[in-house]
Amino acid sequence: MRLKAFLLPTALALALAGTPATALAAPADGAHAGTGTVDLDVLFVSAHPDDEAGSLATLGQWKENYGVRAGVVTITRGEGGGNAVGLEEGPPLGIIREREERTAIGHAGVENLYNLDRVDFWYTASAPLSERIWGHDDTLAKIVRVIRQTRPEIIMTMNPSPTPGNHGNHQQAARFAAEAFHAAADPTAFPEQLTREGLKPFRPATFLRTGGTGTSSAGPACASSFTPTVPTDQVFGVWEGTRSANGRTWAEIEVDARREYVTQGWAGTAAAPTDPAAIRCDFYTLVDSRVPYDPADTSPAAILRGSVLPPAPGGLPRGTELYLTTDRFDLTPGQTVTVTAHVRAPRDRALSRPAVSLRLPSGWTATGSGAFKGAIAAGKERTATFTVTVPATAANQQHLIGATLTTGQGAGRTDRAVRVVADVRGTLEPLPEVGVFRDWARDNGYPQLDTLIKPVLTLGSGGSRSVRVDLRNHGDATESGTVTLGLPAGFTADAATKSYANLAPGAAGSVTFTVTNSDATLPTANEGGSDGDYGITITTTSSSGTTVESGALEIVPTSEVPHAGPGHAVDGVASPGEYPGEELDLSRIWEGQATTPQDASATGRVAWTEDALKVFVRVTDDVLGTKVVPQDCKRQRRTDSVEIIVDPKGNSTDTSTVFKAGIFPVTDDPANGDPPCWQRDADNRQGPADVTAPGMTVVSKVSSPYTGYTIEASIPFSVLPDAVDPRRMGFNVLIYDSDTQDLTSQSRLGWSTFTGVRADPYRYGLVTLPGYTPADREPSAPVFPDTAARSVHSPQTIAQSAVDGVAPAAVPRLPERALRLTGQTRVAGGVKVTVRADRSGTVHLYAWDGERAVGDRSVDLRSGRPVTVVVPVADGRPTSLLAAFEAGGSALATQARLR
Repeated sequence: MRLKAFLLPTALALALAGTPATALAAPADGAHAGTGTVDLDVLFVSAHPDDEAGSLATLGQWKENYGVRAGVVTITRGEGGGNAVGLEEGPPLGIIREREERTAIGHAGVENLYNLDRVDFWYTASAPLSERIWGHDDTLAKIVRVIRQTRPEIIMTMNPSPTPGNHGNHQQAARFAAEAFHAAADPTAFPEQLTREGLKPFRPATFLRTGGTGTSSAGPACASSFTPTVPTDQVFGVWEGTRSANGRTWAEIEVDARREYVTQGWAGTAAAPTDPAAIRCDFYTLVDSRVPYDPADTSPAAILRGSVLPPAPGGLPRGTELYLTTDRFDLTPGQTVTVTAHVRAPRDRALSRPAVSLRLPSGWTATGSGAFKGAIAAGKERTATFTVTVPATAANQQHLIGATLTTGQGAGRTDRAVRVVADVRGTLEPLPEVGVFRDWARDNGYPQLDTLIKPVLTLGSGGSRSVRVDLRNHGDATESGTVTLGLPAGFTADAATKSYANLAPGAAGSVTFTVTNSDATLPTANEGGSDGDYGITITTTSSSGTTVESGALEIVPTSEVPHAGPGHAVDGVASPGEYPGEELDLSRIWEGQATTPQDASATGRVAWTEDALKVFVRVTDDVLGTKVVPQDCKRQRRTDSVEIIVDPKGNSTDTSTVFKAGIFPVTDDPANGDPPCWQRDADNRQGPADVTAPGMTVVSKVSSPYTGYTIEASIPFSVLPDAVDPRRMGFNVLIYDSDTQDLTSQSRLGWSTFTGVRADPYRYGLVTLPGYTPADREPSAPVFPDTAARSVHSPQTIAQSAVDGVAPAAVPRLPERALRLTGQTRVAGGVKVTVRADRSGTVHLYAWDGERAVGDRSVDLRSGRPVTVVVPVADGRPTSLLAAFEAGGSALATQARLR
């Protein structure tokens, strides 16, 4: 693989330029003694380049004002994303996106970027699918290794829950970060990192996710005005309106950083507000903390105090740990819960006269002593245990149990959320992805995150479905009772109330209703109810009383697809009788800017023949967006296009079992009449249509003068991932509208329209195909992209690794003796060097001019056998040689100055 001129941000380039002329680079300033690696304060764990963009104003402020050193873990290089400025895709695009990210984070003074070389397969809303493709244990091990090597006090990440529209890669990256927060401190987790690699367990102090669920005003008071939706959430804000030393606001600097992501169409990111009252906060929700914190502190330094920064006056010494654990999360009125306060003294000093006291909600009581005998020695942990009783009148909601630690060195506080529930709690059955998340949150000690997700189920307009209410007995006695389903107008159930009996303590059960959308005129998709949700209630009774939980039903549009009329032809025209069924409204917005009918609107018709599904789409549009060249026929959402989606059996949990065709009505190919092009995207078999959808035909007619276009497609049933269920086929048509010439879309319309709907099969519309008999066949196994850019092929990564000591791709680091470079010198046509390794492997060499690679060569090495090679250089004057050596799953990066 040959690479061209890859640049680094100036800060890192300068650091490299000053590296001594030795075979191995010296550690950067701030390297942690004993590890040879950089010592970070904050580590942001993300899935793709640009995921960190919304936090750069915060990281930049912290760097400039407090000297905070931050790094970013990026699990993939985003090679599965779009490209608004070129034809590169796959690994070459990944290397470009890495360069964009390094430049972007450089605006915030962030120099350390760690790519894990996982494949960015395609857009998905599924965390389980992301975990399956990336691999759980190996990816988690890499993140834990980075934490143990760089020793950050604060771990930041994204939202781990499957809230509507949340990228599945983002969810899984956040779950890895959450698991790594604990695993990095656990000597039994990945013990080979300790015994073979010489690393030590490390206990990060604080774990946060970006964003906060609640409301806030903009302006300087945005942090103090935040009101969380869940009162137990601890949310901190950092205002972007603070001015940097250069006189510009951090909001403006963050916009500049975003504009570096030109491949993602962000070069035209709107300017930041100039009115301070319109500038927002970056918000962060505290998920876990080992150190005390002050929820009333609304300063930009609030998150940093006690770990990265000293505490506020009167606080506990930096490095003191104080946190609570409970023996369970869900409690019933009248029950007791064991609460343990954990206190650990800093490594460098003891805590004298330590005592812990609890802060409890009104009416709650506690027994137990928080007084410790004697001081807590430096680096040692002591615990105090309490028994807390929940009053019979406690409200069914989350509550905070708090603790205050006083010592001769200062005082601090912490909190722990618990949830009070009825003896028997009835909840709406979860969607599969939600169920997986709930299990993960419970098993990993984050049950409070369940509040991020509103329980919801979908049903077809005018149709019926089963609705299961899951029951769990949290009490101490066997219970019997009733469950009542409260439905809004336009819905009915087979019974208003159903009974359950003899539910033992700790046991789970369920009751199931059949619910019908009895008023088929109710608006569907995001036009129905409140943002698409029709609220329901679940009232559960037991001997201890009654509890009410909420949820929602969403109506997806439905239609009957008839057999195509006689004389049907794929010609871009819907002749009379060709499509006997109803016309579908495809004009509803699901993301982006609102449109008028003239700006962007569409209708569609569907029919079938014995061998294919026929789809006709008419789009009204005022401005034709960028015409892609035929070689760029991919990622249809970037410009004017149509996406046709088929879920054969209407039961997919993610799009790996779905068919999705992206169709461009026109291409930039005047020699061939600017024909349409189409391909499959983010589905069971992504790729060019001639390979992934043989026999599919498309005809497009573009009006002149331009007022829109029509598309007619014939999709063979044989290319679908499975045989169609004619009683229930998932179906959707999405319209992408762009009025720009920079490959960025403004509006997204369609038939079944919800935020993020393209990746959520449960929200697709439903159709029937009366009279159609499907073929007897087996489903097609999904085919996923499996080629990611590799760190040993990235001179950017090698240059950093040679300085900060973390091996490329965060694999185990080879010892320095593993590779030796000697005699490196400029010669005619390149750089001559002798390479010797103490084991067999492959070395990747790059001639480096301080900012870019101007030549490269890879060489296979055998143990103890020196090889002299010339790294070819076509242009430029290299000043050093970068080398990445990989052997047996481990790697080492070095840099040698040229003579």
